[in-house]
Amino acid sequence: MKQLRINIVGLELKAHHFSFSLGDEFLQAYGQGFLPGGRFSVEVVLDKHETFIEADFKIEGTVKLTCDRSLEEFDFPIHEEKKILFKYGEEDKELTDEIILISRERTSLDLGQLIYEFIGLAIPMKRLHPRFKDEDEEDDEGKMVYSSEVEEEASDDEVDPIWEKLKKLK
Repeated sequence: MKQLRINIVGLELKAHHFSFSLGDEFLQAYGQGFLPGGRFSVEVVLDKHETFIEADFKIEGTVKLTCDRSLEEFDFPIHEEKKILFKYGEEDKELTDEIILISRERTSLDLGQLIYEFIGLAIPMKRLHPRFKDEDEEDDEGKMVYSSEVEEEASDDEVDPIWEKLKKLK
């Protein structure tokens, strides 16, 4: 999507504000149908410096999800704020989740893939319809409980007959 490709060569050394309204066509272009639909408003502030570009993302909107329990579709709210640092270097390379190395020859940044990844990371693994939220918190079945107490060892009086037979082989 051309609107998400920002030309960084012509930007002055200061903060630049960009606003995007994204919908289903954005999700189809970057996610190949992984998410069925949604609406988002994205605010991006690119603060250009001599050796790096700081990008602040603010994503608000909803994405359509299918409930894992009832298979009903519902709108899940997305509220994300992320920061990425684009540092100039010799090659294009992702150093960490927050730092991306870009070459000095690069003329533009494609923010679409980053925005799509931020939306994807905001979606929970367990997708439950909001009407199941209270039920899920009260349900203790299936939860693992850890204890620091040491379990009692089986007493020496109770010996498995298999071990008795193995002792006789010595």
